[in-house]
Amino acid sequence: MRKTRILMAVTAALFIGGCANMTEGQKRTATGSGVGAATGAVIGGLVGGGKAAAIGAGVGAAVGAGGGYLWNERMEKQKQDMEAATAGTGIAVTQTPGNELKLEIPSDLSFDTGKAEVKNNLRPVIDRFAQTLQANPGTTVRIVGHTDTTGSDAINDPLSLRRAESVRGQLASRGVATARVSVEGAGSHQPIASNATVEGRAQNRRVEIFIVQPPATAQY
Repeated sequence: MRKTRILMAVTAALFIGGCANMTEGQKRTATGSGVGAATGAVIGGLVGGGKAAAIGAGVGAAVGAGGGYLWNERMEKQKQDMEAATAGTGIAVTQTPGNELKLEIPSDLSFDTGKAEVKNNLRPVIDRFAQTLQANPGTTVRIVGHTDTTGSDAINDPLSLRRAESVRGQLASRGVATARVSVEGAGSHQPIASNATVEGRAQNRRVEIFIVQPPATAQY
């Protein structure tokens, strides 16, 4: 137990010291990694001694950095598959600081102003996305719909939710269990561009899809 306490102290010191020149986002990730590593080491040490402590520290760091999610080879493979499937479409495929796989789908592929019906241009992407989800049954999905500021919140808030539900419906029609997919509507409250221009409003009228691998279902 004394060795475990020392490992925790050293880990915390290393991560806190390393935060000096980081951005706020990097600090949060590093702190999470440090706490996760120390916690994992404690659990591993209690269960199986030195080797288990080292393994626990590694897993704990991954969980801590990701806010509870793991980024493993399967997640990396999904990212690569979606990058290939969406090449040239304008869809951004990224790994978030929280270890989520994020797809950001612009309006020219997703929805027209005031509409919640998925455009035909998006359907091939949803086909490929559904295939990757079926190949990775341990992952879960969160879909967030967004609008521009055209119209009031009373119109935009439910519209954004219907957009997320529309994408979920498309996935369900391709065999993805709806229990794996949660939906949210952000209305016009999370813009990524100015709503003062046509181009900016088009950027804000979008759908974001987040895929995560909870630790309990992670495979290595």
